[in-house]
Amino acid sequence: MAAVRLDNVRKVFGDGHVAVHGATFTAGDGELLVLVGPSGCGKSTTLRMIAGLETPTSGTLSIGERIVNDIAPAARDIAMVFQNYALYPHMTVAENLAFGLKLRGEARDTIAQRVRDAADMLGLGDMLRRLPRALSGGQRQRVALGRALVRQPQVFLLDEPLSNLDAKLRLSTRVEIARLHRRLGTTMIYVTHDQVEAMTLGQRIVVFDQGRVQQIDTPMNLYTKPRNLFVAGFLGSPAMNFLRGTLRRDGGWVLDGAGLKLPLGDGIAGLGSHENKQLVVGMRPEDLKPAASGALQARLEVVEPIGNEAFLNLDCHGTPLVARVPAAMLPKPGSIMHLQYAPAALHFFDASSGERIA
Repeated sequence: MAAVRLDNVRKVFGDGHVAVHGATFTAGDGELLVLVGPSGCGKSTTLRMIAGLETPTSGTLSIGERIVNDIAPAARDIAMVFQNYALYPHMTVAENLAFGLKLRGEARDTIAQRVRDAADMLGLGDMLRRLPRALSGGQRQRVALGRALVRQPQVFLLDEPLSNLDAKLRLSTRVEIARLHRRLGTTMIYVTHDQVEAMTLGQRIVVFDQGRVQQIDTPMNLYTKPRNLFVAGFLGSPAMNFLRGTLRRDGGWVLDGAGLKLPLGDGIAGLGSHENKQLVVGMRPEDLKPAASGALQARLEVVEPIGNEAFLNLDCHGTPLVARVPAAMLPKPGSIMHLQYAPAALHFFDASSGERIA
């Protein structure tokens, strides 16, 4: 096992496009670290630099105690799992699992033992003689994981490994990856654009946007204390609601704008320097509660029942809002709803910089 450290790593492609702007973070020894962000944000390029498939333009990349900028991928003691499985179609599951070990010249008995161990761990024991075309998508992904597992590397790199699976298989395979990490205790760096995967898998998460690291923290700290508007809007399903306006004094603090005056309470530190300035107030959907009367009025447009709860899609003076509510006694679309919220649950952001107001 080994820690992976990036110190101001930058990647500029030949056409001048800056894919990664000075990324600095550490995946601790034995940690499952998730890199998350929208398509084109630089997360996969960062992973490929760690793997040695791309060369950093500048900065330092270390695995364990070694700087690996100029070390070939095969000598980095890493194993990578790709989105497209990359299995050899003419080889059986057992042959796919063993292929990398044979290339490294491992002894036959060692290869056989490692293949059996990986197959047992991933539930592939009765599939070893099958060809990939006889497997489901989830089974093929398990073979891809097993092929990395048998190498017993210092670091596992996983590049959107669940993207080609349906929703049910994504859930079950995600659980398998979490169990595998707990059992092995090996450093894993996992790339995904799916914030649910990131929140459920990562011990810590690195949030990327436009090639820049936006925030690094535990899943719950990212959710409860997002550093800026991008992180606040990206993490959470449904996403955080945002209301914009001018911060004013009217007894207590109020957000004045978009056809409403939103009471913010009077016990929130840090707002004084933003009086009469543009502000963005964030509300998580679960913090908006239907009530007989409330500070917010909105028209219900769409109800999305999902079983034990429902999402209410509302229009508040032209601003879309989503409330997460229990599924019982749902109101009808078109009705006017009153909504309450706790001022202590609100999030405040500077409208010009997008940064959180502490």
